[in-house]
Amino acid sequence: MVYLRDCLEMNSPPRAIYTVTELNGSVRLLLSSHFGIIWVEGEISNLALPSSGHYYFTLKDQDAQVRCALFRGPARGLLFKPANGMRVLARAQVSLYEPRGEYQLIVDYLEEAGDGALRRAFEVLKAKLAGEGLFDADRKRPIPVPPRCVGIITSPTGAAVRDILTVLKRRFPALPVLIFPVKVQGNEAKHDIAHAIALADRLQLCDALILARGGGSLEDLWAFNEEIVARAMAACSIPIVSGVGHETDFTMADLVADLRAPTPSAAAEAVSPDGGGWLARCIRLEGRLQQQIRLKLKQQTHTLDYLRKRLQQAHPEKQMQRNAQRLDELELRLNRSVCAGFSRRMDKLQTLMAKLDSQRPAQRIQLLETQRGSLRRRLKSAMARILELRRQTLKASGEKLHAVSPLATLERGYAIASRGRDGKILRTIGDTQTGESVGIRLTDGLLIGQVLEKRKS
Repeated sequence: MVYLRDCLEMNSPPRAIYTVTELNGSVRLLLSSHFGIIWVEGEISNLALPSSGHYYFTLKDQDAQVRCALFRGPARGLLFKPANGMRVLARAQVSLYEPRGEYQLIVDYLEEAGDGALRRAFEVLKAKLAGEGLFDADRKRPIPVPPRCVGIITSPTGAAVRDILTVLKRRFPALPVLIFPVKVQGNEAKHDIAHAIALADRLQLCDALILARGGGSLEDLWAFNEEIVARAMAACSIPIVSGVGHETDFTMADLVADLRAPTPSAAAEAVSPDGGGWLARCIRLEGRLQQQIRLKLKQQTHTLDYLRKRLQQAHPEKQMQRNAQRLDELELRLNRSVCAGFSRRMDKLQTLMAKLDSQRPAQRIQLLETQRGSLRRRLKSAMARILELRRQTLKASGEKLHAVSPLATLERGYAIASRGRDGKILRTIGDTQTGESVGIRLTDGLLIGQVLEKRKS
């Protein structure tokens, strides 16, 4: 008996039977060839970091998730460290993990998405512009204070323009202001801002520009991080003050600007002088000017008085008076000179008469006689003094000589012994022999004797 099932099997082609390994391998190849290299954005979760250096994690969004593997080689080129909760953009190839039959992404490049991507783009552009010297301090220009006119590049409807105008009105109401309305957010904002900067530079109506907007996220402020805006600021010949966002916000415009202010209000204060200070300065200058004017008038008055007096002195009548006075003075001097000359000659005559009287022979002889008597008396007195001085000197010398004379010694009871044969003075008993004749001198004469015996004391 033949069953229908057997008949069907006899007429059907042979079945292709896969093993699980073959099936998973075929699916892996099919997925890889179909999708190729793709970009996937999602949030990292379930991050695992084994000792091998590979990264295993899950990319998820609000409704789904997919497992990912980033092997050690590509992982070494990452510019950041992945972490759970980080939003990233992954370049990967769709594959299948055959042992578990799960499809996964083999990631070969990973970068931050959202704010992270923007910050990375910011750092790349920052390094590029810094290398070109756009941030160098030597290209920063001083802000003129006060400027003749201030240009404001911002949104005409935002809070920033109201804050700036309020500060300018409070600090220096007389300062002219020119507003360049632009978009400060969105794709077109960068072109509006760059065009406004170039327009202000062409018009040359302002001495300083304020580039400003209110606070916001990094994405909201991104128009002020664009390269076109940075280059427009660098090319502008007018000094620019940036007042973008709040104090904690920092943009590329702050780096390129000639002066960075933490807020739009601070930017307005940077370009406007203090009206009260300027008023006080004007008052001080007015006082100094008045003082200088008074001093100048006083000097001119003195000069006028001096010239008036000189003019009066140059009048002919004054000149005649001075000449008459001069004539009288010369006459008095002449009289005084004649009298003085006569007096001098009389004095000289009397002196000569006295000298003539002193030279008469009788007076001269009398004077010489007087001098001779005086000299004789002085000679006698000097001779007496000299004789008395010599007598006293001779007496003192005799006394000194007698004090050292042998005769004085003999008077005190001493005697001087000498050998008879040669008269040599005997000082020791060895100077003579027994039986030899000796002479003994006493104070009043000489004794002649003979040595009978010698004894030592």
